[in-house]
Amino acid sequence: MITKLLVANRGEIAARVMRTAHDLGIATVAVYSDPDAGAPFARLADEAVRLPGSSPAETYLRGDLVIAAARATGAEAVHPGYGFLSENAGFARDCAAAGLTFVGPPPEAIASMGSKIEAKALMDAAGVPVLPGATVTDDTDLAAVAASIGFPVLVKAAFGGGGRGMRVVHDSAALAEAVEGARREAASAFGDGTVFLERFVVDPRHVEVQILGDTHGEVVHLFERECSIQRRYQKIVEECPSPAVDDALRAELGAAAVAAGKAIGYTGAGTVEFVLDADGRFFFLEVNTRLQVEHPVTELVTGLDLVELQLRVAEGEPLPPEVTGARIDGHAIEVRLYAEDVPAGFLPATGTLHRFRVPGPRGVRVDSGVVDGSVVGPHYDPMLAKVIAHGRTRREAARTLARALRHAELHGVTTNRDLLVGILGEPEFLAGHTDTGYLTRHDPVALGASEGGGARQAAAAALARQARHRRDARVVPEMPSGWRNVGGVPQRVAYLSGGETLDVAYSVRRTGLRLTVDGMPLGESVRLISADPDLVELEIDGVHRAYRVHTRAGTSYVDGPDGSAALAEVPRFADPDAAAAAGSLLAAMPGAVVRVLVDAGDRVVAGQALVVLEAMKMEHTVTAPIDGSVAELRVRQGDQVDTGQVLAVVEE
Repeated sequence: MITKLLVANRGEIAARVMRTAHDLGIATVAVYSDPDAGAPFARLADEAVRLPGSSPAETYLRGDLVIAAARATGAEAVHPGYGFLSENAGFARDCAAAGLTFVGPPPEAIASMGSKIEAKALMDAAGVPVLPGATVTDDTDLAAVAASIGFPVLVKAAFGGGGRGMRVVHDSAALAEAVEGARREAASAFGDGTVFLERFVVDPRHVEVQILGDTHGEVVHLFERECSIQRRYQKIVEECPSPAVDDALRAELGAAAVAAGKAIGYTGAGTVEFVLDADGRFFFLEVNTRLQVEHPVTELVTGLDLVELQLRVAEGEPLPPEVTGARIDGHAIEVRLYAEDVPAGFLPATGTLHRFRVPGPRGVRVDSGVVDGSVVGPHYDPMLAKVIAHGRTRREAARTLARALRHAELHGVTTNRDLLVGILGEPEFLAGHTDTGYLTRHDPVALGASEGGGARQAAAAALARQARHRRDARVVPEMPSGWRNVGGVPQRVAYLSGGETLDVAYSVRRTGLRLTVDGMPLGESVRLISADPDLVELEIDGVHRAYRVHTRAGTSYVDGPDGSAALAEVPRFADPDAAAAAGSLLAAMPGAVVRVLVDAGDRVVAGQALVVLEAMKMEHTVTAPIDGSVAELRVRQGDQVDTGQVLAVVEE
C-alpha cells in the first residue's frame, strides 16, 4: 500500500495528482525548481524538496535527484505526471532498483513505445493499421525516401511528443532544412535528435483512445477523445466523445487500442492515438505511456478518477466493475488556456499573472497550476490551466465553457482566451466538422476578435481612471468625476492594445456624458450610470453593460460581457530614449539564443534567417525584414534575451 507519494512534475498536473492522493489518505512530496519555489503545487504538498536550477535539464529531468528526494522523504512511490520523466523507461527502471513503485506502465512497455519507429513496427505486427514511413540516418537519401512515401511528408521526432520536433514538408527542396530543424528541436526537448519521415495525412481528425490496464492482464478502453484543433501540432481543444465517431467505429477504435495495449503488456492509464481520414479509415500514430493532458474529459463523461485508478493499479488492485462496465454520460469539452500571443503567431508570453479567476458554475472544472501573483517564465510549457465543461449535449458543453471563459479575469499575461471563446461559438465547430486543418481554414486572429473591438473597454478604462483620480484627490473630492462648471476641451487619454492605439475623449456635462473613441461615438446615445475605480456601468443605445476594471502598473485590465482587453496607458510625453534605432530586430519573446547565422557586416536578403531563439522548448526564427547589411549584432549563441531586446540592426 502506498502511504507517501512523490509527484515528479510541476504545475497543474502535480496539483491534480496531489488532490486525488490526499483524498485517498496518501501523503505527498513535491519537487520544485528555483523558478517554482512557492508555486501552488509545491505549497499543496505535505513536503517539498528543491531541485537547484531553472532549466528542465537541471531539475525535472534529473531522475537521480528525484529518486534522492523520494528516499530523503520516505516516499514509497513516484507519480511522473506527463512530460518530463513520464515516458522515460530508464527512470522507471531506476525507481524499481531504488525500491520505489513507479505509477505507470512497466519499463518494458515504455521502452517499446519510446521510439515511435519501433512502436510502429510493433503495432503493425499486432494488426493495428499504420502509415508508411522511414527512419532518418546520416546516410539516408532524403529525397528518395520521401518520394517513396509520397509528399507531403511529416518529419517527426522519434522520442517525445507535444508537437516538438515536427515539420510538414511539401517538396524535396525544403526537406533537408526541415530535418535539421526537427533534429535540433527534438534534441533540445527530449535529449535525442532522432527523427523519421511519415506520410502526412492532410487535415485528418486526431482521435485517441483512453486505455487502462491492470497487473492481472486486463486491458480495457474508456472510449475516444477528439483532439483535432491544434496549433503548432499541439492540441488546444479536446472533447469526449468525438462527434465523428459512431458506435461501430467506436468499437473498431477501441478494439485496436486494446490490441495495442495487450501487445506491450500495458498497465495503468495510457492513450493510443490515431489519425482518422475523411473516409473513416484510421491509422496508428503512437501510444502515450502516461496520463494525458486531456484526461479530464474522459473523467467527466465516465465519472471515473483516472489518477485514483492509476494509484489503485500501482497497488496491485484489479480493474473494478465501474471501469470494465463504463458508459458515456453526456459530453465534455476541454480547452487549454495558454500564456501566448495569438496575433503574433502563438508566441509564448511571460509575465506576472496579477489576477487569475475563472468562474466555476455547475458543470465547469478548472485544473490550474497558477494563482494571483504567479510568474509565468520562459523555462516551461506556457499552459496556465485546463478549463473543462460537461453537459447533456455537445452544444450545451460548448455554451457553458464559452461563458466561463468569457467571464474569466486573466490579468498580467497575454492569453489565448479570446481564440478559445471564438472557436466554441463558431458554426463549423458547433456542427462537429473539426480536423487538424481547422485553424488553417479559420484565421485565429479573426476568431479571437473582441465583439466590441476594444472601444467600449477603452472607454471604461478611461472613466475608471478618472474615478480613481477623483478618489485620490485632495481638493473637493466630492465633486462628480469629470464635471466642469463651464464646458471646455474634453479630457483625453490614449491606450495601447494589441498593437493599436485607442484615443478616448470624454467630458461630463449637464446634458450627460460626451465620449468618443478614435473620434467615433460608441453609439447614438451613451449614458454613464456609474463610474468607480474598479467598476464602470454604461448604457449604450439602451443596452446596459458593466465593466470590471483592474489597474496595475499603468495597464488597465477591463472585463465585460462583450469581451476583455488589456490597455496600456500611453504617456503624454514620450521617452526619447525608448525608441530603438531604425532597422532594429527585437526579440518577440524571452528565451535563449540557440543559433546566430550571420556576422556583423554580412549582406542579407529579406526573409533570410539571422537568429534562432528558443523558449518553452519551441524555436522562433528572426529573419531580415529587408535586403541590406547587418550593421550591428548584439547577441551571441547561448545568450538569454528578454522581450523587446535588440538582437541585431539591419541597414538598407
